[in-house]
Amino acid sequence: MRCPTVTQAIVLRTWPFGESDKIISFFTQGHGKVMGIAKGAKRSRKRFVNTLEPFALVSLRFQDRPSSSLALVHACDLIRPFKDLTASLEKIALASYLVEITDELTREREENRSLFEHLRKGLSFVEEQGSSLSFVTFFELRLLKLSGYQPVLDRCCRCGQRQKTVPGAQWRFSPRDGGLLCLPCSTLRKEALPLSVETLDVLASLQREDDFPLVRLSPSPSALQEARSILPCFIQYQIHKGLKSVTFLNMFPLA
Repeated sequence: MRCPTVTQAIVLRTWPFGESDKIISFFTQGHGKVMGIAKGAKRSRKRFVNTLEPFALVSLRFQDRPSSSLALVHACDLIRPFKDLTASLEKIALASYLVEITDELTREREENRSLFEHLRKGLSFVEEQGSSLSFVTFFELRLLKLSGYQPVLDRCCRCGQRQKTVPGAQWRFSPRDGGLLCLPCSTLRKEALPLSVETLDVLASLQREDDFPLVRLSPSPSALQEARSILPCFIQYQIHKGLKSVTFLNMFPLA
């Protein structure tokens, strides 16, 4: 019998299953997204106490089963509960959004250690420092890059015209085309969203960052607000459905 696999993991979602079991979706450090079943988890007072709550960072011990797509979860040891994330509805809303977009933009069993670390750092930031427009915008852009959905922000997706070579040009953002469209090309896309040069510069700057840049950058609130109308639409287009957490998050205007 194969030995169980041990890896750090973040709890994405849980579902009750039967009278005593739970199904859990984990984003793991070494094995990507893993779906597993925890036998007796709803009744356990030892093996799974406080370790299967959403957002929790755990040491996961699981074993694949040849007869099922669900791994068998043997145990979880709590590393960090992120308990302060549940101290306010605003933090819950933002953490739920980070987890949902990470979940939706990743596939089962595709290892991505950089993406795991990005989510871990994102949850830590929200717990310790709260929310901000620049944080959410950076998190989205970095997530899109790490998951292979990075939007094109330096040129027109259709004709290839470079954004920096035409001072004063007007631009649109097209989720369908994957990024920028110049004004002439945007006439073919009625759903393309207007994008100011200021907002475009902010998005391009944040997209070049590799780590949380909040000390170094001070984007204008108006540019970040415009970005908020673009990136969730782009993400929802990529996953071909709406995001449940967006409505909840929009109840708490970010500064």
